[in-house]
Amino acid sequence: MTENKINSYRDLKVWQLAMDLAETCYALTGDFPKSEIFGMTSQIRRASVSIAANIAEGHGRETSPLFVQFLRAAQGSLKETETHLIICQRVGLGKVSQLSLALSKCDEIGKMLRSLIRSIQEK
Repeated sequence: MTENKINSYRDLKVWQLAMDLAETCYALTGDFPKSEIFGMTSQIRRASVSIAANIAEGHGRETSPLFVQFLRAAQGSLKETETHLIICQRVGLGKVSQLSLALSKCDEIGKMLRSLIRSIQEK
């Protein structure tokens, strides 16, 4: 990790992409019906924000085992976000292009999280 000059969680590409995903999810859910404010809107926003927050919190713990634990929590929030987005696709909530973009970001974040966890555990 240090060879890439990681001084802050904000330097982590996976955190940056997780922040992008949260922004995408906010934009996507902004167009949802008001009847979904306490349903899918709230669920997607909370879960997507939790991904980046867990990465940041884990990095701040400054020990590898705790960082991995929080990265796994981020994976859980990622899977929750993906599931909500897939449900939106299935029930016709949201714009198809925004849902596809969000799901594509989820795939990329998932790969990055798995890779980061492996690299930390191998040290």
